[in-house]
Amino acid sequence: QSQLHPNCSALGPNPRNDSNSSTWCSWAPFDGDNYKELFGALDNAFLVAYAIGMFISGIFGERLPLRYYLSGGMVLSGVFTTLFGLGYFWDIHVLWYFIVMQVCNGLVQTTGWPSVVTCVGNWFGKGKRGLIMGVWNSHTSVGNILGSLIAGVWVSSAWGLSFIVPGIVIAAMGVICFFFLVEYPEDVGCSPPLHHVRVTTSEKDPEGITSNEGPLSSSDHSKEPAEEPEAISFIGALRIPGVVEFSLCLLFAKLVSYTFLYWLPLYIVNVAHFGAKEAGDLSTLFDVGGILGGIVAGRISDYAGGRATTCCVMLVVAAPMLFLYNHIGQNGIGTSIAMLILCGALVNGPYALITTAVSADLGTHESLKGNSKALSTVTAIIDGTGSVGAALGPLLAGLISPTGWNNVFYMLIAADVLACLV
Repeated sequence: QSQLHPNCSALGPNPRNDSNSSTWCSWAPFDGDNYKELFGALDNAFLVAYAIGMFISGIFGERLPLRYYLSGGMVLSGVFTTLFGLGYFWDIHVLWYFIVMQVCNGLVQTTGWPSVVTCVGNWFGKGKRGLIMGVWNSHTSVGNILGSLIAGVWVSSAWGLSFIVPGIVIAAMGVICFFFLVEYPEDVGCSPPLHHVRVTTSEKDPEGITSNEGPLSSSDHSKEPAEEPEAISFIGALRIPGVVEFSLCLLFAKLVSYTFLYWLPLYIVNVAHFGAKEAGDLSTLFDVGGILGGIVAGRISDYAGGRATTCCVMLVVAAPMLFLYNHIGQNGIGTSIAMLILCGALVNGPYALITTAVSADLGTHESLKGNSKALSTVTAIIDGTGSVGAALGPLLAGLISPTGWNNVFYMLIAADVLACLV
C-alpha cells in the first residue's frame, strides 16, 4: 500500500469512486489529510502481526510436516492479499476491513521464512552453506523489485488488482510447493549433509562458540530410524549459544534495511528532487546491492570460517557509508547509483547472512547433538526479533523525518553501530 499514495495526485481520475473524481486518494477512509497516518497504521498492523506471529510460527513449523505448513501458509497469504484488493471492487470504505486483512496476512506469512530456511538447511551442510544461501536469499530482493513493478502496473487504474494479482501468484506457487517440495534429502534417497566441521582441541571454533558437550562423534550423524528426535522448546532454542546475540543484531540490521525499503523513494524525491517514478526506480538499486551483499557475505564467511566476524566488518563499514550517502549521494546520478548499490550491499549483507546461514548453523548447533528439530524454531526467533526492528525503523523515521533527514541518518548509523556491538 505504500506504493499507492506517494504520488496519488498524478494518478488521474478513479473510475470506481465517482463521489470525488479527482484522484484515487478520494477513496475513503484514505481521503483525509491524515492519510499518511492511516497508511502507517496499515504498515504497522502487518509488521507487528508478523513479528508476534513469527515467535509462535517456528514452534508449529517444528511439529508439522513443512510441506503442508508452507503450502497452507502461501495459499492463505494469497487469500488475504486478494481480499485486501477486493475491497476496491466491493467498494469497501471501512478502515477496520483493511487493518484486519493486514493482520491476518502478517500472521499467515510467518509460515514462510522458518519453513524455507529449514528446508534449504536440511539440504546443505556447513561447508558451502554461506555461498549457497547467499545466492538463494537473493529471491527476497528480486521479490521486492517484482512486487513493486507488478503493483505499479495497476496503481493508476484499478488499484485492487495490485493486490489481487500478487495474491493469485503466491497461492499458485503454494500449490506447486505442495506437489513438488522435498523436505529431506533422505526422502529421495540422497545422503544427509554434514552439519558440523569437526573441531579438535588444537583448532579454534570458527564461530567462537564452543559447546559444552564437545565435538560430535561420527555416530551422532546417523539418525536412529526407530525414534524421531523431539522438537526443541522455545526456551531450549534461546539457550543455544549465539541465538540471543544474533537475534538482537538482526533487530538493528533489519531496522536499517526496512527504513530504507519504506522511506528511500520519499527521501530521493525530497532531497534529490527526482520525480516519483524515477525515485521508485532508483530505490530498487538498494535491493540490487542487497543481492550482491548477501552473496559476497556468504562467500567470505565460508572462506574465513566466521559468520560473526563477516557481519561485524560489513556493519563497521556500513556506518560511514550511510553518512557519506546522505552528504554526497545526491551530487549526480552516477554517484547516487554507486552509493545506493554500495549501501544496499553493506546493510543487507549481514541481514541476509543472519537470516539464512547463521540461522541454519545455530539450528543445527553441536550442542543439539545431531537433533535438527530446532532449525525452524531458531530461524523464527531470530527473524521474529528482527521483525521488531522492521516495525520500529519506519515508525521512528516517520517521527524523526520532520526534524530533518540528517537526523534520520544519524538514527540509522546508531542502529548499525549497535548491531555491530551486539
